[in-house]
Amino acid sequence: MSRRSKSRELALQMLFQVDLNPDVGGQTVRQQIAERLEDDELRDLAWRLFAGTMEWRGMLDERIQSVAENWTLARMAPTDRNVLRLGAFELLQTDTPYQVVLDEAIDLARKFGTAQSPQFVNGILDRLVPETK
Repeated sequence: MSRRSKSRELALQMLFQVDLNPDVGGQTVRQQIAERLEDDELRDLAWRLFAGTMEWRGMLDERIQSVAENWTLARMAPTDRNVLRLGAFELLQTDTPYQVVLDEAIDLARKFGTAQSPQFVNGILDRLVPETK
């Protein structure tokens, strides 16, 4: 697992936690990130991914919903939903190469989701890749 993958994994775990427990605040998340990652650069990345995804969550959800044929966000497994949010944030709001974003999201779906999660995540995120990338 690459160093940056650890940050993505932790950001996903924090997104999942907040998705299921909306009363968990940003300060708690920041503290949990600090406890789990010793490297300052990795902590910063995990926080930026989490905070950015939360900041843009409404727009990300709309974009995901627009390409998820026959699926609503509420019907998606919480793990898949949050992998999609994180991946969509990186695709649409960062300069991370889309191939890296897709590979990382698929790996997260494989690790935390069901047997169908990697294909599901890949299919949706592939439709969200901006033409400029």
